[in-house]
Amino acid sequence: MTATSFPAVRGATVALLAAILFGVTTPLVQRAGAHVGALTTGALLYAGAALAGALLRRPTAREAALRRSDVPRLALMAAFGAALGPVALAWGLQRTSATSGSLMLTLEASFTALLARILYKESMDRRVWMAMGFLVLGSVVLVLDAGAAGGVSAIGLAAVLLATAAWGVDNAISRGLAERDPGQVVLAKASLGTMLTAAGAFLLREPLPSLGAAAALLAIGATGYGLSLRFYLLAQRAFGAARTGSVFAFAPFIGAGVAMAIGDRSTDLLTAFAGALMLTGVVLHLAESHAHEHAHEALEHEHAHGHDDGHHAHRHDPMPSGPHSHWHRHEPARHAHAHVPDAHHEHRH
Repeated sequence: MTATSFPAVRGATVALLAAILFGVTTPLVQRAGAHVGALTTGALLYAGAALAGALLRRPTAREAALRRSDVPRLALMAAFGAALGPVALAWGLQRTSATSGSLMLTLEASFTALLARILYKESMDRRVWMAMGFLVLGSVVLVLDAGAAGGVSAIGLAAVLLATAAWGVDNAISRGLAERDPGQVVLAKASLGTMLTAAGAFLLREPLPSLGAAAALLAIGATGYGLSLRFYLLAQRAFGAARTGSVFAFAPFIGAGVAMAIGDRSTDLLTAFAGALMLTGVVLHLAESHAHEHAHEALEHEHAHGHDDGHHAHRHDPMPSGPHSHWHRHEPARHAHAHVPDAHHEHRH
């Protein structure tokens, strides 16, 4: 199986990396933020993410820089993804088990896929719908199992559900910035989110956290929210918002596994069955191969690219080695090959 015959492999692999990094954070956030205000928790998580974004920035010769026209989109991403999402999650995790909270996050994929279909008209063939079906079915089994286990606060789960909806909106909005430098996007979004949540924490007079809790939340934010978001944006660039969100749905199972490993025993063997369903969905995404004859209209844009993908035939003198970024033009073309809904394949079906 090669990236040429199965172009979804690269996107799905990067999305899985993002899922792993984010998935392990849910039970860790519950522990580190147990005695910290929800707004303060959100501010510390995204302060850590901002630090990661600053370190992950790339030179403009390698990645396309953010533009002034991106500010409204970044503001919405910060409001939904870096303020409402983490605050609702932190508040909910203080009122439900780490395993149940992790499992509820699976529904983020459904919100993301629905919005990607509505906003970007992303194509979703039978294999993708089957993958989504397995993921959603797995999430239903997980949530029902968690509810049947007892001791779960309905209001806590409702808050986590609100977080999933907020991050679904964030995921759909961020698709428009997938071709920009992911480090810059992480830095800008996280900085705005930190300012919003820190201001809210100050106005509500939330107490200052202990030094240990603050350091832990900063570290969790840097990896699980900063580095994870970078991988998520790269996955969106590679194969679209709906598929990225669907593969990312494996994160809750990872979080549930970590929660059980560190002592949470609120689930039973049904969790393994649900995980098998979700794994089946991820494998279906990895094996996706969608090919047909399609037309490319003339297109001008800027993003990181190489000259070995069959879509970037423009010349340089001298020819650069490896990925680079600049404004370039694509001439009209018609050909057939395996593809996914990236920036060059947004045609209708």
